[in-house]
Amino acid sequence: MPKRLFVAIDLPESTQQLLAALDPDVRGVCWTDPAQMHLTLSFFSEVQDETQLALCEKLSAIEFGAFFLPIIGVGTFSARGAPKIIWIGVGTAHPHLFQIYKRVQEAALSAGLEPELRPWHPHITIARCKNVSAQSLRKFLQSNAEFDAGMIHVEAFHLYSSKLTPAGPIHTRELSVHCRE
Repeated sequence: MPKRLFVAIDLPESTQQLLAALDPDVRGVCWTDPAQMHLTLSFFSEVQDETQLALCEKLSAIEFGAFFLPIIGVGTFSARGAPKIIWIGVGTAHPHLFQIYKRVQEAALSAGLEPELRPWHPHITIARCKNVSAQSLRKFLQSNAEFDAGMIHVEAFHLYSSKLTPAGPIHTRELSVHCRE
C-alpha cells in the first residue's frame, strides 16, 4: 500500500511552544499543533514499500555537519489574495540548509522518486487558513513580520510517514539521520 512520506527537520519543544503562543485567535485560522510543527525538506506521495526502502538507504548515506538555523519572520502564502498558509521563515539562503535539501533531493531521485519541480521556499507552517481575509490578518502580520524565535541547532533530519485522518494527520518517524560528529 503506497504511503505519503516527508523528510523534515524537527523543532525543539521550546520553539514549538513559542510559535504556538503566536496564535492570533482569528476565526478561520487553524493553528498547527505544536508537536506537528517542522521544516519540510521534501514531500512524496504514493510511495511503494520497495521505494521507501531505497529512499531510507540513500538518506542514511547523507553526511552533514550540525549547524544553527534562525527562525525568523512571519508571512503568508496566498491564493487569489486570500491567505492559505501562515508560516515562519528560516533566514535567507542558509547554505547548510540548502546543502541538506539538495542532498535529500538527490537521494530521492536515485531511489526512483520524482523530484519536486516547484522552487523550494523553506518555512515552517504554523497555521492554515480557511475563508480568512487578508485584512483580518493584517495587524497580526505587521506586528510579527520580524518575529524572532531564535536559533535552532540542527543535528538531524527525519523521514516520516503521514496518514491523513479526520482528526488531522498522524506522523510516524520512519528514519533519523544524524550529523557526523
